[in-house]
Amino acid sequence: MTGASVLGIIGGSGVYDVDGLTNQEWRTVETPFGAPSDQLLFGDLNGQKLVFLPRHGRGHRIPPSELNFRANIDAMKRSGVTEIISVSAVGSLKEELPPGTFVIVDQFIDRTFARVKSFFETGLVAHVSMAHPVCGRLGDMIEEAAKEAGICAVRGGTYLVMEGPQFSTKAESELYRQWGCDVIGMTNMPEAKLAREAEICYASVAMVTDYDCWHPDHDAVTVEQVIKVLVENAGHARALVKAVAPKVHAGACLCPQGCHRALDNALITHPDKRSAAVTTRLAAVAGRVLK
Repeated sequence: MTGASVLGIIGGSGVYDVDGLTNQEWRTVETPFGAPSDQLLFGDLNGQKLVFLPRHGRGHRIPPSELNFRANIDAMKRSGVTEIISVSAVGSLKEELPPGTFVIVDQFIDRTFARVKSFFETGLVAHVSMAHPVCGRLGDMIEEAAKEAGICAVRGGTYLVMEGPQFSTKAESELYRQWGCDVIGMTNMPEAKLAREAEICYASVAMVTDYDCWHPDHDAVTVEQVIKVLVENAGHARALVKAVAPKVHAGACLCPQGCHRALDNALITHPDKRSAAVTTRLAAVAGRVLK
């Protein structure tokens, strides 16, 4: 990483814009992996350069399993993004995480099965570490910003990422609770894995909309109640972004956790055996180590 930080925001259900942006402009960003979910919104927020992408597209057009995760992360990288904060709607697997709670996630269990999960492929193989899948430095900033903004946020938790688009069965929900998972959603994998491969710091803010179906009161929840929480969460998410932007700006540095240099020891394929086509596609994502 060189120069100033650029904060990327990937907005999930209910979060389709960012308040308070100056010099804002929606731009089309082309990638070798196809089109991202939408145009990207560029602007400045409290002195911090920011790039916003609505994960499902404006109007919520794209279901979780059809998201082009590689294009989304590649577009962020091409736009100069150095840190990504993902905000996404989730269900709660714990009684003590009621609707309206924000969870600053620190672990994932990936149960998706129908998604391309890596930028690397035959012709150029790489393996990055995912032991600690989110950036603790970025998590610290989010935690501090949430306190300042008066947002109920819990630091730490495991996000079970299911394939969807259907919700879980009760048996599955109970199983995930036995595994010690805290929240359940459909979108943060392979997003977090791809961000790591792209050497971008990544943090996840999971916004609880309701209890998953394990909860005895689940069937009594109405669509109106869920939408009400979704709208309130979206408002709090925008407030959180406003509060965290200056902290990212002030804390710009080469990530001490190693996110910005995740590919240092990841490439396995010998330079003489690397596919020229794959190498070209990875120019933005892995250009630092392929030069």
